Amino acid sequence: MRVLITGATGFVGTALTERVSSVYDTIALVRTQNHMLSANIQQLVTANIFAADLPDNLDVIIHLAGRAHILNEQTTDPLSEFRKVNVDGTLQLARQALDKKIKRFIFMSSIGVNGSVTLQQPFTEDALAQPHADYAVSKSEAEQELKKLFAGSATELVIIRPPLVYAAHAPGNFARLLKLASTNLPLPLAHVNNKRSFVALENLVDFISCCITHPLAANELFLIADQQVISTEQMVRLLKAGMNKKPILFYMPKTVLKIGSMLVGKRKLYEQLYESLEIDCSKACSLLNWKPPLDTYQALEHVGRSHRL
Repeated sequence: MRVLITGATGFVGTALTERVSSVYDTIALVRTQNHMLSANIQQLVTANIFAADLPDNLDVIIHLAGRAHILNEQTTDPLSEFRKVNVDGTLQLARQALDKKIKRFIFMSSIGVNGSVTLQQPFTEDALAQPHADYAVSKSEAEQELKKLFAGSATELVIIRPPLVYAAHAPGNFARLLKLASTNLPLPLAHVNNKRSFVALENLVDFISCCITHPLAANELFLIADQQVISTEQMVRLLKAGMNKKPILFYMPKTVLKIGSMLVGKRKLYEQLYESLEIDCSKACSLLNWKPPLDTYQALEHVGRSHRL
C-alpha cells in the first residue's frame, strides 16, 4: 500500500503523515524539502503540488492541502482566490488520480459546507449544504466537482468534513482561545449553554487512517467530530483546569454581546463563542465501526496542561 499526502507539513498533515508512515509506504507531496519529516517518509518536491508528476504505483491520495485564509488587502475577490486552489487545484490533482487509476481519493473538506450555526438539530450527512463563507463555498464546489469527476470510475472518493480541530499547538481560532484561557482576564462566558462540536487532532488522524482501507468508506461523505458535545464555557473551564488556573467567568446577556460584536465587526467571533454548531457523527461510528480514541473532556484538560508546559 502506497499513500500520498498533500499538506503533509501542515497542522493536521504532520500528525497524519507520521501516523500513516508507521503502517504504509508514505509519500509527502511538498513544495520544499522538509527536514522535520521522518527519514522513512519519501518527499516528492514540486513548486506546484497540483501539477506534480505523480508516481504510477500509488494506491491512495489524501488531499489535505488547500487555502483557508485570505487577507482582505490581498484581493477584491476572495472567492475567486479560494476557487483557484480549493476547486481548480484539487481537480487538477484529482484528474491525475483518475488517469493513474488510483484506488481511493480522500478529500478533506469542512463542516462549513453545512453552515456556521445549528439551531435545533445537529448537522448530518443528509443535511442541505448551506456554506456562508467564501472558503466553505469553495470546499462545497470542490466536493460537487469531485463527485462528477469520479462518478462511474474505479477511483473511490471519500469526503470528510471536520469542525475546528484542537491540540496544544493548533493554529488559528483555537490558538487564540487557548491564549485567552491562559490569562487571568475575566471572560463573559458564564451560563453560555451552547452546543459545540470539535475534534481532537488525534481523533481526526485516527479517522482518516481508518478511511484509507475500510471498504465501506468508499464513495461516502462523513461528518466527523468527538462524540461529546460541549459548551464554550465548558471548553474554557477544561482548558483552565489543565492549566491549573481558576476560571473567572461572568454573565453578560447574549443580546448585548451580539449587538456589540456587530458594531465592532466581530459577528463571526460571536457565532464561534456563543452560537451552537453541533455535529452528529453517528454515521462514521456505525458504518465504519469507528470510535474516537480520545474523550473530549480528558483531551481538553491535556491540551491545557501541554500549553502550560
